[in-house]
Amino acid sequence: MDRLWFLEIFWRVVFFLRASVSSLPTRVSQQPVTCLSHLYLVSQEEMREMREQPIDPQAEQEIINSIQEVYYSNDSFDMVQHELEKLPPELNLQELEEYRDQLKRQQAAVKLCQDGKCFMMSLPGSRQLSISKEDFTEASLGLLANQRRRHLLTGLLKSLRTIKTLQRTDVRLSEMLEEEDYPGAIQLCLECQKAASTFKHYSCIRYVKIPTTTEQLDVALSKTCKHFDVSHYTRVQLAYTLLEKTQTAMDQLHMHFTQAIHNTVFQVVLGYVELCAGNADTKFQKMQYKDLCTHITQDSYVPCLSDLCKALWEVMLSYHRTMQWHEEQDKEEPPPTTDTEEAVVDHSYVKKKLEHGLTRIWQEVQLKVKAYLLGTDMSNFKYDDFIVVLDVISRLMQVGEEFCGSKSELLQESIKRQSVNYFKNYHRTRLEELRMFLENETWELCPVKSNFNIAQLHEFKFMGQSRSPSVSPSRQVLSSQDQVLSSKDQEVLSLFQHFSQEGNPFERHIDNKDEETEDVLASNGYESDELEKCVYQDYDSDSDVPDELKQDYVDEQTGDVPLKSASRETLRSRKKSDYSLNKGSNAPILTNTTLNVIRLVGKYIQMMNILKPIAFDVIHCVSQLFDYYLYAVYTFFGRNDMYESSGPGLISSRLRTTLNRIQESSSSVHGGPGEDRKEKVPSPHLSQLVVLTASETLYGLAQRVVATESLVFLAEQFEFLQSHLDTMMPAAKKPFLQQFYSQTVSTASELRKPIYWVVAAKALDYEQMLLLMAGVKWDIREIMSQHNVYVDVLLKEFEEFNKRLGDVSRHVRVPLPVSNVLWEHCIRLANRTLVEGYGNVKKCSNEGRALMQLDFQQFLMKLEKLTDMRPIPDKDFVETYIKAYYLTENDMEQFIKNHREYSMKQLANLVNVCLGSHINKKARQKLLAAIDDIDRPKR
Repeated sequence: MDRLWFLEIFWRVVFFLRASVSSLPTRVSQQPVTCLSHLYLVSQEEMREMREQPIDPQAEQEIINSIQEVYYSNDSFDMVQHELEKLPPELNLQELEEYRDQLKRQQAAVKLCQDGKCFMMSLPGSRQLSISKEDFTEASLGLLANQRRRHLLTGLLKSLRTIKTLQRTDVRLSEMLEEEDYPGAIQLCLECQKAASTFKHYSCIRYVKIPTTTEQLDVALSKTCKHFDVSHYTRVQLAYTLLEKTQTAMDQLHMHFTQAIHNTVFQVVLGYVELCAGNADTKFQKMQYKDLCTHITQDSYVPCLSDLCKALWEVMLSYHRTMQWHEEQDKEEPPPTTDTEEAVVDHSYVKKKLEHGLTRIWQEVQLKVKAYLLGTDMSNFKYDDFIVVLDVISRLMQVGEEFCGSKSELLQESIKRQSVNYFKNYHRTRLEELRMFLENETWELCPVKSNFNIAQLHEFKFMGQSRSPSVSPSRQVLSSQDQVLSSKDQEVLSLFQHFSQEGNPFERHIDNKDEETEDVLASNGYESDELEKCVYQDYDSDSDVPDELKQDYVDEQTGDVPLKSASRETLRSRKKSDYSLNKGSNAPILTNTTLNVIRLVGKYIQMMNILKPIAFDVIHCVSQLFDYYLYAVYTFFGRNDMYESSGPGLISSRLRTTLNRIQESSSSVHGGPGEDRKEKVPSPHLSQLVVLTASETLYGLAQRVVATESLVFLAEQFEFLQSHLDTMMPAAKKPFLQQFYSQTVSTASELRKPIYWVVAAKALDYEQMLLLMAGVKWDIREIMSQHNVYVDVLLKEFEEFNKRLGDVSRHVRVPLPVSNVLWEHCIRLANRTLVEGYGNVKKCSNEGRALMQLDFQQFLMKLEKLTDMRPIPDKDFVETYIKAYYLTENDMEQFIKNHREYSMKQLANLVNVCLGSHINKKARQKLLAAIDDIDRPKR
């Protein structure tokens, strides 16, 4: 401690001596005294004490003279080293204190000299000191003060300029915001805040308004919700990053998207409501969106819905592109792993927020569209308008599925409710229209081209554009559309990619009706003038065929040969006499009513194709349309109790079941699916303009052909659509569809038999033939070489039938299946008439039996020239009955058991006439009893 104290004193002395040397007279005259003011080592109290003591100039001079000469040597003199060397090895506190006092006195003397008290003894020294003070001390200190003042003022000027810049920052900030330089604006704000913190010691800073961009940045963020721009969004995100508010930006972004959806739909609907209202009433602007939707008119409903979906698409597309932007950022700049924990949290938050936002955004869209859908009763909409609604909603659901994988339950439930309501009313109305069509239908041929198919109708165009599988691989009707289908599938599956830059998936549904004109109608009923030259011709054209060939063919036929088999000559003859008229048109036979039903089915399927939840309801109604049409054709042309009961096997058990079912249900159809009460549609009545009693027209054969074959054509179209309907039908309901096809559609062609049986039963005069046969004597005793007259009369009846059939074919093409059925019916009726006539014979000899065979063979020979049917229907039926006259008693009993196709009267005639006198009464009774016991099937 002593040493430290000494060093302090020592240093004070050293600096004092060095600073004071130049101020002393003679020895120190050249040393400036200005340093004394900077090295004032003596304390103020000590100096005060010295000043208070009387001053002895002589003593002061002696003290100054006692300062060692070495201190005046030069500036390079090391006074510290000098004093240290003077220290003795052993320090004495008392000696050091005495030496310190001496140094103090020397310093005080020098100071007094500076003040001019001791220098008065020497005037030249005083003047010199005054000059030094004026020239060096005051000037130097003035310079230093001015320099310091200049430095302070320069700093102050910079501060003032900075403060002025702060005051004008809002102007530049506005310019940067207009230029959408959001990162630069944020950087400017941050610098302003930093500057304000730096200069907060100025009281004027409190009056400077520091600009902020939070509100403007939020507005800029909201603009991305409708029209996403990459560069704009990039600047906004960078600005939020500079603010370290990334999570806040995501929260605000989703809020803006939700608000954008609400504002968008409200403005769209409000615009249409006010436009249709036709006044400037502002009450609509104050309504809730749900209430506003109830004021949309029927005419503006579809355009408004289209614009609504367009606007919502823009919002969803912006969100989709926002997610793409963040995904691309992640690829270019992988998620932070080594950065701060806050950066990792921000990245994870943004990713999850965007993913969760998908469902939230789509839910908002569904709610808005649902409110719009349910705000209007669409049950009375036009079909085309309703189809557009379904199509738009279907496309919107596709957007939702691609947007977030949603099944759009809200939209499905809403559109299903409206669809069931609409379809119920629509189906009831269509059935009433169908009844009206049927009651006014004259069953004239609707002229269509030979290549006509339902794919050419507008109502089935959707099948070539839908996402459903092709209806049937074996059908080539939609082959051209199938190629388009694949490309459209790709479009549907990538809506956001396809319409990312331009276009809108909902634009195609506006004014797209009747894009193409239908070209299905022919200029007349046929497409070739040669048809008139190819009318039905007599079978005399094959008279050049050798009789041997024809006879061989007749003789070799057996019952096992198919009905439609024929010899080469017969096939050649068929080509000439075919009622389908080989050189004429092969166009489908259908009526306007049939065409309307087909169009209606197309509309039904189109609705079902777009809205699968009501597929079963639609197919059920489609089946009702077919049932109603089928039953109408049957009741108009095929139901005739007098002839129907006598026809052998005219109506199969399957067809009978179908007709009974339709009579009980389909003829009293439900007004719509899902209704408890039945709103019955009465069965139609045949138009009075249709005459079915004229023999010259073969009892309305042309109308019967058109009606029956149009039904068959309709059934063929249903068969064509089966696979498509099957893909639409829910799995649990597919048995209904299968039963409909197997029990109803497939029976359409079976109606030919009962319908054409009525014609065949009236076309020939079978009663006259029975009368002629009754006048023939059969108990002759010699074999006759000439057949009876009734055979020629019967053949003339067939020739007349053939001629009238040709006349009909000039107006309506008679397809080969129809001509076959007609000829089969007429031949069967003729043969059964022959059996009936033979069964009425009272007496008959063996020669009479031979005459029967002769007559029948003559009939067959001539008949084969008129028809190409092989074998002749019921040929065996007649021959077997004639040969039964030669049976013995035992054989007759077995014959009765095996041939139940003959009537009891006919069998009894065999017993009474043939066996007659050859058997006793008991045997005869036994055979007659066997006949009574026969359980005959109804034929």
